[in-house]
Amino acid sequence: MSEMTLFNGEVPAYLRELQDDATSAISGGGNSSEGQYKLSIKGGAFREMVGNKEVRVSEERSMNVIIIKAAPSVYRSYYAGAYVEGQNASPACWSVNNQTPAESVPADQKQANKCMDCKQNIKGSGQGESRACRYQQRVALLIEGEVGKRRVAQLICPATSIFGEGEKDKLPLQAYGRHLKAHGTPVTGVVTQIRFDINSPTPKLFFKPVRPITEEEFRIVKELKDSPAAEEAVNFTVSPPKPKEAKDEFETVKKLATPAAASDEVEEPKKVVSKKTAEPAPELADLVGKWDD
Repeated sequence: MSEMTLFNGEVPAYLRELQDDATSAISGGGNSSEGQYKLSIKGGAFREMVGNKEVRVSEERSMNVIIIKAAPSVYRSYYAGAYVEGQNASPACWSVNNQTPAESVPADQKQANKCMDCKQNIKGSGQGESRACRYQQRVALLIEGEVGKRRVAQLICPATSIFGEGEKDKLPLQAYGRHLKAHGTPVTGVVTQIRFDINSPTPKLFFKPVRPITEEEFRIVKELKDSPAAEEAVNFTVSPPKPKEAKDEFETVKKLATPAAASDEVEEPKKVVSKKTAEPAPELADLVGKWDD
């Protein structure tokens, strides 16, 4: 759609009352027991995930969704080691405001005081010409045709899908947000098509509006856009490492220093074997789909 003809020049009355922060968020203007529901783009296909379990795969190159919420800013994350398939590693350093490392980043892992001065933010610090510290933005969405299930999915957009000007119906996320905002149209009020760029060697998504949402869809969007599931989908949190090993070492030293019982022979000190820590809860797979022309 080259022009904003979605509403024929006028937003429907039932959408005018919709208070929408998601459009500003994606335009760059702002800062379960089974596991979270996600849409992954691994392998160039839309993969619906619950926790780390794949529950459905689509062979289509595009998917229609309703974006109901977006993180107020892009975030950054830097991983010190190489990516290992299936490993749920935590980043060494990260930022939720795109300006400074998060307060929860350990002091010895902080790469710089400001993101703009960080060596991991230099082009070429990652693979090829990429940056080692990567941009991403999270959005919460509903899949068209399944809105009535009220199942909120998380989509994580990589940098290639966020920035740039794009063209016509092939807009990256921020350009798409600006396009909608310029026409007074809330992103939560339209069905959005997400499509893979088949010319990109790495996952890259385009966005375009398809149609206004119906009144029934509008009622469900209004109900879910500020729900705990939507909040969880757009929030970026990293669990700090537990100092389990340090504690066990201390207990070993303490035992070695304890005076021996009254006896002619001193029993050889026994090494305290640390208890296995519980495996961290698996992080949910990234959700985004690949699209063709």
